[in-house]
Amino acid sequence: MNEHCAQGLTAAVLAALGAYFHQLEFPVILLIIAMVLDYATGMASAWMHGQLSSKTGIVGILKKIMYMVGVAVAVLVDMILRVAADRAGLGIGMDNVFALLVSIWLTLNECISILENLDEMGVPVPEFLLKIIQKLKRATEEKGGQDEEKENAERE
Repeated sequence: MNEHCAQGLTAAVLAALGAYFHQLEFPVILLIIAMVLDYATGMASAWMHGQLSSKTGIVGILKKIMYMVGVAVAVLVDMILRVAADRAGLGIGMDNVFALLVSIWLTLNECISILENLDEMGVPVPEFLLKIIQKLKRATEEKGGQDEEKENAERE
């Protein structure tokens, strides 16, 4: 296969995936931004406290990559549930519910970590902001549980 054909095929696949996962675009972009900020503030905090090492950096990067694996698993769960519901004739209209919840939950988790890193560096952090983010994180967790309870009730 020549180079132009490979580029065209890659562009088509990426465009198809982008169209299919359009609902996830913004939450995943926010997650990536939050991960970069958390990594940067974490490394800065470690440097300020004399704890910076290549191992620390690599562990941080691997953790961020695994966050994206978690989102990918949630996407797979959404796809499995959607196919199963369609085949059962239930047409529940679920599009990326779990992937959205995981993306939002991880983003909020990263925001909490960023604020903790800033606090460790002596940067004033408004307590109300941390409390709001923690409440949003709990609400996201509860929302995920409510969807599961609702599905179980519908099956019974």
